[in-house]
Amino acid sequence: MVLGGGGADGTGCELGGRDAAMDAALQALYGGAGDKEGRRQGRERTAGLGGSAPAVARWLGDIRTYFPSSVVQVMQRDAIDRLGLSALLLEPEMLEAVEADVHLVGTLLSLNKAMPETTKETARAVVRKVVEELEKRLSTRTRATLTGALDRSARVSRPRHHDIDWNRTIAVNLKNYLPEYRTVVPERLIGYGRASQSVKKEVILCIDQSGSMAASVVYASVFGAVLGSMRSLNTRLVVFDTNVVDLTEQLDDPVDVLFGTQLGGGTDINRALAYCQSQISRPAETVVVLISDLYEGGIRDEMLKRVAAMKASGVQFVTLLALSDEGAPAYDREHAAALAALGAPAFACTPDLFPEVMAAAIEKRPLPIPDTAAA
Repeated sequence: MVLGGGGADGTGCELGGRDAAMDAALQALYGGAGDKEGRRQGRERTAGLGGSAPAVARWLGDIRTYFPSSVVQVMQRDAIDRLGLSALLLEPEMLEAVEADVHLVGTLLSLNKAMPETTKETARAVVRKVVEELEKRLSTRTRATLTGALDRSARVSRPRHHDIDWNRTIAVNLKNYLPEYRTVVPERLIGYGRASQSVKKEVILCIDQSGSMAASVVYASVFGAVLGSMRSLNTRLVVFDTNVVDLTEQLDDPVDVLFGTQLGGGTDINRALAYCQSQISRPAETVVVLISDLYEGGIRDEMLKRVAAMKASGVQFVTLLALSDEGAPAYDREHAAALAALGAPAFACTPDLFPEVMAAAIEKRPLPIPDTAAA
């Protein structure tokens, strides 16, 4: 592939068979009109996807044949960005041919209002496939981690044997160590409380639905559904741009949540936090998670005052600049620094780290902020 394809690209080496087909698939996307260097050197490439649906369908089939799924997803994303193929995703046959991933779901959600009725059912099927895969990957660990955190919040001094927290029990009984027997005499037992059916914590997920937050919206909706299924958590999911929409009633189906969002538009964090603040009845038992790049279009000072007021009342406030597997996000550094000064550091979080972040917030211990944290 490095040696080139048609005309050997001046290398004197020709590709053939499968290698030539792979090169053609790559050239259709990364060559053609986008290859400025090639044009400067008089090597005008004529390959490309153009606007033809049949041509795109063939190309989608080719890249699925020649490249692994992870590479296919990157190439599809590049095709949408570089060649403006979003409109073709409004055709059912195109949706059936693509490799579904979080980024494709984000693109479909941004096209939701323009989507014809003939495409909507196919689009929902694509979104549901991705959501179910994410739930399968994330739900078990999330439930286990948060259940442990909730149980640890109800310590008991006379636990049953299988409820004993041995690490804490040993720590408080080290003074009773008997060297001759090389053992600790546990005069005091510390155990985990039995999980009750009552609500122990309130969680409010407040999600920025501006276009740049597409992947975060997808992951947050899945996590919202998982948290909403836990009886000991009362979970509320709020999305916002310049308006605020409470999607809590749709939490049992994250696909409904996603199609209830409207990616794009402005941002009014202050208005969203005002709504969230109005929903808090037990501040000391509430965790508010703001997921936003912090580009505030509302009243900055009021936003910061609301965060300060919530924290002063006992609310655990978490600010995530992104909830995705992508690299460092773009964000408003001034606002991030201001939140950090209030004791609410802003940082990006991967989906795999999110359960640990929530567990720390529930137990009111320091958040596991990554080394690459923004503030």
